[in-house]
Amino acid sequence: MTGSGQRCLAGLIGTGIEESLSPALHEREADQLGIRYLYQNLDIDMLGIPAAEVGTVVGEARRLGFTGLNITHPCKQLVIPALDRLAPEAAQIGAVNTITFSVDGATGHNTDMFGFRENFVRGLPGAVTGEVVLLGAGGAGAAVAYALLSLGTARVTIHDIAEQPARTLALALQLRFGAERARAVMTNELDPAVRSAHGVVNATPVGMTAHPGMPVDPGLLGAHHWVADIVYRPLETALLRAARSKGCRVLDGGGMAVFQALEAFRLFTGRLPDASRMLAHFKELVAAEDLGTGTTANTNGRRGDMSHPVVTAGPTLETEGREA
Repeated sequence: MTGSGQRCLAGLIGTGIEESLSPALHEREADQLGIRYLYQNLDIDMLGIPAAEVGTVVGEARRLGFTGLNITHPCKQLVIPALDRLAPEAAQIGAVNTITFSVDGATGHNTDMFGFRENFVRGLPGAVTGEVVLLGAGGAGAAVAYALLSLGTARVTIHDIAEQPARTLALALQLRFGAERARAVMTNELDPAVRSAHGVVNATPVGMTAHPGMPVDPGLLGAHHWVADIVYRPLETALLRAARSKGCRVLDGGGMAVFQALEAFRLFTGRLPDASRMLAHFKELVAAEDLGTGTTANTNGRRGDMSHPVVTAGPTLETEGREA
């Protein structure tokens, strides 16, 4: 393939990211577009830097000539003070998973909202969205909530084991979309909320390889539900498996991982990636891991990371397993 002469240096900041899929996913697409592209993991634990000081890593990356960065757990909110401005969607959601650098400074974006929305529209066409229960009120959960309401969901009911984040998110959504469009429920109110809902979205780490289990009692689910999970390691979580057995329509987190990466790639390069190709790459990477190969060569001979980033937060907090 003839090269375009374009170069891009990108990276991912977070914890437990040494096995992230992002380097391979970004670099493979860049190879197809003729872009010289290097994607680096910047694990703050390995660097010995507290999460609260993530701004120092952002500043150093900018000084070293990075084109942009992706941000994952636990830095999506902590990074905001280090930025010069926020794109509208990041300002609304209150979380950043992508940063672009320019002569005007560092701009924070949120591509999680785009990622979930695209995955939902493609993966659950025609799904009834009168009442949706959202499990998890962190940065990822907030992006999912904004996506659902922007798609016309009548009301999002939010539950988080930490009550205040759920209340804070519900209030922000009410101010943006209307008082009847969002509410927070406590743990003792969750079961009836799930039973009466049309759909359930898991935006917690429960179900990830490192945090096995289910975030909600599967006995509450029936064939009238649809169930989505933003976890993509494994693609079929215990929740999705249980929901499928009850006749529910289900949606895994693989598409969200791809589409948020696609939008971040576009922001970094100004080039529109091929969605079908990136989805195919993702499936190849997952299949290679399932076969136990661990890593796979990119098209230019680089080796791409294959498995799910480890989440260091407890299982009741938000997941960053789709990471940016």
